[in-house]
Amino acid sequence: MTSQPTADDRDETQANDERPVVVHSLWEWLPLTMTWIYGQVRFSRRVRPVVFAERVSNVTWFPWQPVYVPSGGIDRRMQGTRVQAVARRLGVLPYPRAYSAIIRRDSPCAMLSHFGTRGWADLSICSAHGLPHLVRFYGSDLSALPKLGHWMERYKRLFEEADLFLCEGPHMAETLTELGCPAEKVRVQRLGIDLEAINYQPRKPAGDGSLRILIASTFTPKKGIPYALEAIALLAHSGYSVKLTIVGDADGNAQRQAEKRRILDTISAQSLQKRVRLLGLISHERLIEEAYGHDVFLAPSVTAPDGDTEGGAPVAIIEMSASGMPVVSTNHCDIPSVVQDGVTGLLADERDSEGLAARLKTLADSPETRATMGKAARRHVEASYDARLLNSGLEAHYLSLQ
Repeated sequence: MTSQPTADDRDETQANDERPVVVHSLWEWLPLTMTWIYGQVRFSRRVRPVVFAERVSNVTWFPWQPVYVPSGGIDRRMQGTRVQAVARRLGVLPYPRAYSAIIRRDSPCAMLSHFGTRGWADLSICSAHGLPHLVRFYGSDLSALPKLGHWMERYKRLFEEADLFLCEGPHMAETLTELGCPAEKVRVQRLGIDLEAINYQPRKPAGDGSLRILIASTFTPKKGIPYALEAIALLAHSGYSVKLTIVGDADGNAQRQAEKRRILDTISAQSLQKRVRLLGLISHERLIEEAYGHDVFLAPSVTAPDGDTEGGAPVAIIEMSASGMPVVSTNHCDIPSVVQDGVTGLLADERDSEGLAARLKTLADSPETRATMGKAARRHVEASYDARLLNSGLEAHYLSLQ
């Protein structure tokens, strides 16, 4: 189980590890939807990662040591709760003292802050210890938050003080520089996946001739699920046999609950109840198992009304491509860098339900095209999104700041 060690706790293996230490700093270790952060830690070779987090969850799925969480014997003012994490984001609470003790003890070569909000919160401790600071943006932190004036002001300071900013693709890099980040500080560093955990498996057409479609995402407006449902309805009304599985759900967030209601209402309005299977939140392992029983992965991402975007591209697209499944998605952020239109999948415009339906029809009409694209998708991921290979470049960024 992931531990919550004190500043003085370090096992013999860690003590004898001579590799430079890198601190991965994030709000929570680790939500089920953030497997891509786990890969950045897990596949390190030239550095030794340690994790700073406000709280710990899902340790069965993401085992790692050490994960330092402010609590109890570390710093009684900080118990690692959601309330205190929010207070840290707002600058109300100081950085936990125990983190400084760990930095003094381990002399890390760099800190990587996951999400722009965490990067801003980490400025003070990096400055206090002269610690090289990298920041990785992901989505809403780059798109929606800057529309709030106070966060844009905070980002101005972040852009000035942090050393490097890592982006999933060229679109994200361009967005970051447009916000005012110096171009010389921006690097494209793709997110990778564990290819050894996802086998390539050519799909056999369903015995009943149906097209089996999979969606996997949180229920947020930027995922565009209602447009996918409209596309499914158009396909069904055209006489196609289609089955849809949706993996995902909404947490207690009001916006996500509203999006869930919109999804359920669309299923009802389009009379799709018998065609749609809702699985809720499931483990990553089960998601991969589900993938092998589907023909097409559908990811209709859009720019949400509040400006929220994918930032880069959903990692689920990369994972489903690796399994040997063609992807139907949208011309959104860095998705065209992952989904090669006409080669590994098909792209439509945002909010274009008819366009999505047309592309699904193309794949429904041709199992051969699905097979060819699925094979090409796996090759593309092997060449460009292998986490083990990409982590070598990530480590080079850390070590370049020494």
